[in-house]
Amino acid sequence: MRALSSNKAASDGSNKEPNEAPDTRQAEPSRGIAFLRACLRIRELNVLSVLLLVGFLISLFSPYFLTTNNLMGVFRSFSLVALMSIGMMLVIITGGIDLSVGSVMGLSSLVTALAFQHGLPAFAAVLSGLAVGVIVGGFNGFMITWIQLPPFIATLGTLSIGRGLMYIVTKGVPVTPDVPDAFTFIGQGYIGFVPFPVVILLVMTAVFAVVMRQTRFGRHVYATGGNEVAARLSGVRTARVKFVVYVLSGLIASMAGVIAFSRFVSAEPASGFGAELDVIAAAAIGGASLSGGAGSVEGAIIGAALAGIITNGVVLLNIDTYAQQAITGCVILIAVSIDIWRVRRKGR
Repeated sequence: MRALSSNKAASDGSNKEPNEAPDTRQAEPSRGIAFLRACLRIRELNVLSVLLLVGFLISLFSPYFLTTNNLMGVFRSFSLVALMSIGMMLVIITGGIDLSVGSVMGLSSLVTALAFQHGLPAFAAVLSGLAVGVIVGGFNGFMITWIQLPPFIATLGTLSIGRGLMYIVTKGVPVTPDVPDAFTFIGQGYIGFVPFPVVILLVMTAVFAVVMRQTRFGRHVYATGGNEVAARLSGVRTARVKFVVYVLSGLIASMAGVIAFSRFVSAEPASGFGAELDVIAAAAIGGASLSGGAGSVEGAIIGAALAGIITNGVVLLNIDTYAQQAITGCVILIAVSIDIWRVRRKGR
């Protein structure tokens, strides 16, 4: 009996050992599947996949797409929209919207040109242009946080004011002062083969990605957009957070205006007209939730890159340029629809 019981125990042990190995091997694929599912839920990865797919399709039909000159030109062309989308992303995360970025861009370009026209040095002229963004952004923040105006109404008003001021000052005539070569490097220069505006964009992206992920301010921005009441009860000064966010949005838009003037050395009365739509589109395509609380700087840049590549593809493939707006509109609708679908699915 003892022999039988020992043999039975041995047989039971021998049966357990081969059963344990398959369990371990079966756990590994489940982890891989879980990781894959987690990756598929990352909005930035989804948009990046679409970006690569669109680029691949364009390269099949145009041999010029993947050339260095074309790619650098694409990066330069969408760099200003991508730069402004950083500020727009911050605003949207808090649950707001900034329609004035196009006017701020044009107005800061005009003020920089007027500063050069009146003999100010380059450094003072650049500061004058940047001051426009801080003033307009501060005004937006004041109207939204203290006067309690809806962000759409407040920034729509500053959009109209800025656009009107540009036409009043210029009377419809471009301002083209003489500027030093050192200033034109900002918009026209290269570091190696990379345009300097792209370098500025990369630096700003890295800075704000760290700010939003690693600092208390970034956490407060997400908390304000996720649930403002709960954030306020937790000690977050939500009014101050929103005020700072609108100031940063205006400042970044004014940086784009200074770069645009440096590139073209001409402040056009219609400069920045409609840019707010491209910026909002980049943020929406990049995964920003218009209800607030979700989004990332990297996503905004990828969204701007996708829109820029679509624009470039329209030109390379000789498609009617008017179709570009229709294509961009379709991409926006698809991106926002997917975001709403995700939100509803989480709520179940």
